[in-house]
Amino acid sequence: MPGAGKSTVGRALARRLGLTYVDADAELVKRCGVSVATIFELEGEAGFREREAQLLTELVKLPNIILATGGGVILREDNRVLMRACGTVIYLLADIADLIKRTRRDNKRPLLQGGDAESKLAALFETRKALYRATAHLTIESTRSSVSGVIGEAIAALSARSQPDPSPMPHNSAMTSPTILHVTLADHRYPIVIGADLLTDVLRIVAHLPQPRVVIVTNVTIWPLYGAALVASLTAAGVKVIPIILPDGEMYKDFVQLNTIFDTLLEHACDRKTTLIALGGGVIGDMAGFAAATYQRGVPFIQIPTTLLAQVDSSVGGKTAVNHPRGKNMIGAFYQPQLVLADTNTLRTLSDRELRSGLAEVIKYGLILDAKFFDWLESNLEALLARDAHALTHAITRSCELKAEVVAADERETAKEGGRALLNLGHTFGHAIETAMGYGVWLHGEAVACGMVLAAQFSVALGKLSVADAKRAEALLLRAGLPVVMPQVSTETMLEHMGRDKKNEGGVIKLILLNRIGEAVVDGGILVGALTRFLESSPRKRALT
Repeated sequence: MPGAGKSTVGRALARRLGLTYVDADAELVKRCGVSVATIFELEGEAGFREREAQLLTELVKLPNIILATGGGVILREDNRVLMRACGTVIYLLADIADLIKRTRRDNKRPLLQGGDAESKLAALFETRKALYRATAHLTIESTRSSVSGVIGEAIAALSARSQPDPSPMPHNSAMTSPTILHVTLADHRYPIVIGADLLTDVLRIVAHLPQPRVVIVTNVTIWPLYGAALVASLTAAGVKVIPIILPDGEMYKDFVQLNTIFDTLLEHACDRKTTLIALGGGVIGDMAGFAAATYQRGVPFIQIPTTLLAQVDSSVGGKTAVNHPRGKNMIGAFYQPQLVLADTNTLRTLSDRELRSGLAEVIKYGLILDAKFFDWLESNLEALLARDAHALTHAITRSCELKAEVVAADERETAKEGGRALLNLGHTFGHAIETAMGYGVWLHGEAVACGMVLAAQFSVALGKLSVADAKRAEALLLRAGLPVVMPQVSTETMLEHMGRDKKNEGGVIKLILLNRIGEAVVDGGILVGALTRFLESSPRKRALT
């Protein structure tokens, strides 16, 4: 923070260690030829932060330096990641009262100008303190110690860090930098981060918290597996955590459990800056997202999906909802997250059935948008079923890329032709199956897989799709261990539930159909008679085997 002693400690530490001292703000002033205050005046804080970030990428490459950064450099995620990767980050922690005393006569700090500097400094401290803790490798108190005491502590800590780990972790060749995609909307942009060992990467989470307080919504299955690690990481970063642990299963995606979330938020007097974190699969993500969209008319929301289906589909795009006995996802809202953090390690504890269910949504992207991706899936399905890390990462990344492009072009599914509605291939049939059989009897991906086969077969019946392409779609889903034959649900019941689909307009059923693999189309002129005859002729089976 301003006044914590970065310059004084930095210079002294450089002298003791025989290194070169570099002050980032001074270097920026030297290059621009004007003061920091002038840069703020001419370009605003956003312009200053951009210059600061560009300079940082150069300074961290210099050898044998002690670098004193500006106090706001940690506000950008790419800066934080860069600093931690290129050096040892030390956070000088000073009491707010001491910071106020040290800066009260300083008129060179733009963010503290304009009156009531104490309140502004206190606000900066509250905004940044969790980021400082999360970014730093070492935290050293600079209030109660002399400069020499701080230097001694820093040198001792740096020396300890330089010693080899007596029991190092085995090298994991699969560990690589995460993939970062972005969903770019008209008024909101957020990252999708995909990779291993991300669950406790608290830097990324803290960066999106308006205050150091979160509510984690999860379920009884996920909590014992990943809850403790996430809570420990957040707590170490100075974040207060309130857990909400719900029952597991689609049958609990209802107003009863939604109200449990609201009860807890109210009990703890959570305000509009309290962030909800969804830790779990699609059910948890949908419910936590809907709660975030509606509690106090909207609070921040982060998705940490732990199933394949949630990582490739439900966590991305901002659709949130709860089920109603008469229809799946009929009560909901469009509400985008601040961050999607997809840790592929969580797929190791996923059941085979849940993994296959997620593959249905992966296959969907190939069918509707990308024939080459469908070809890749045909060649790599066994690797995906065997949970090969590289294959899964590629499948998740390509699925998210495709969905992000569609959502960016049609966030609220209002496009008249194609658009986001294409992502619902198989869902009109599938949701009807889920509702008719009872939520949770078939998993969502299982119902969608069967629905996609029905959509392909109906496309053939209407003369849109070749028989060969329909057979390829069915064969791949069958190889994935997914159902391709309708359960024992009457035609009347199917038509009743399909008639309530959210895509319908004016009582006319809309379906997503296929022209060919890689090309889907919205058909808004489905005749009930033709659909009835098709359903009557479709084979059925009693249960998923």
